Amino acid sequence: MLNALVTNLAAEGEPNNPLIPAWYDIIWSGLWFIVILIVVWKVALPKLTKMLDERSAAIEGNIAKADEAQKQAEAALEEYTRQLAEARTEAGEIREAAREDGKKIVAEAKDAAATEAARITATAHTQIEAERQTALVSLRSEVGTLALDLAGGVVGETLSDDARATAVVDRFLAELEASEKAAQ
Repeated sequence: MLNALVTNLAAEGEPNNPLIPAWYDIIWSGLWFIVILIVVWKVALPKLTKMLDERSAAIEGNIAKADEAQKQAEAALEEYTRQLAEARTEAGEIREAAREDGKKIVAEAKDAAATEAARITATAHTQIEAERQTALVSLRSEVGTLALDLAGGVVGETLSDDARATAVVDRFLAELEASEKAAQ
């Protein structure tokens, strides 16, 4: 086929290169190229530029929003960290105050117990002393009566004078107490 084309061209007599188009093809191609270039330049390029600008603005807006969100997140994290530190400090203060209150309560309880024990001990000593005095008085009267009865039986007479009998009994008991103290 190539052979036939070359033969036809040689027969026409013009040396025509098949790679170079004819002049009317160049003119029509150039005219359509200019029309397409004007349409692209006036219609498609502004729309494309507008779309790219909108997309660029949206991306920049999203980046700004992301930066703002990150700053807010960092601020919230700092606030949370600060509040956590304050809460820990407050918890430590409360714990320390509770320890101090516990120590005060224990000390007050010990003081109250010591006071109550001292009061009970004093009451017991007073009661013991009162019972001892009662027992001593009772014992003196019984010992005195027994001593008088025995002395009356030994002597063979009754001691009817109460004042004299009481003086004798008291002297006897005093001597007895003095001998006990000397023995200790």
